[in-house]
This record gives sequence, structure tokens and C-alpha cells, in this order.
Amino acid sequence: MDFFRIIDAESVKPEAGAPAAERIEEGSPRTTTWVASETPDGKTIAGMWEATPGRWRVEYDEWESCTILSGISIVRSSGGAERTVRAGDSFVIEPGFRGTWEVVETTRKVFTVRLP
Repeated sequence: MDFFRIIDAESVKPEAGAPAAERIEEGSPRTTTWVASETPDGKTIAGMWEATPGRWRVEYDEWESCTILSGISIVRSSGGAERTVRAGDSFVIEPGFRGTWEVVETTRKVFTVRLP
């Protein structure tokens, strides 16, 4: 078993995707996810994620910790609060968060997600 994994785009196979069409509010965002590690029960996942410009609605049932590696995004709550995140910013999104994620400049982050 490997107990040490590097999270990078060269050693992990990428998975291309996009937000669900009904959630997109602006643009044609595309995502790429590199899953570097996952627990046997599938409830904790770590990796890297990238998205191209656009804005879409998000609903978090999971807990997520992330650090922005590059780009600029704006995370807005459904209540109107917003936070601009850019390279070097680290934050946690708690379960129950509802709002939008807007990618202003292609954004790449490393993440750890804990599913319910």
C-alpha cells in the first residue's frame, strides 16, 4: 500500500467534466479533476480540481477544505455574502452551503472532501 501520494497533474489521470447544465448561470465552464487518493469507503477524497470561466449554482452536502493554486474565483452564498479567492488562499466550505461558484480566471485548487 502506498502511504504517500503526490497531488499533481502529471501522476494522476484527469477526469473531464462540467457543472450540470441546469446549474450553469453564465458561460460554458469546463472542469478537470485529478483524484489522487480515496479512502476505501469512498467518503474522503483528495486531489486537484480546475475550472474554466463561468458561474454555476452549488449546494454542498459535504465538507471541503481547499487551497487555491492559481486563478481567481468568487464564491457567493445564497444570502449574498461573497469572497474572492486566489492563489495562496485556503478555506473550508461547510455542509449546507448554498450559493454560486464563479470562475473569473481559470482556477486550480487542491482539495480534500469528506462526504456525509
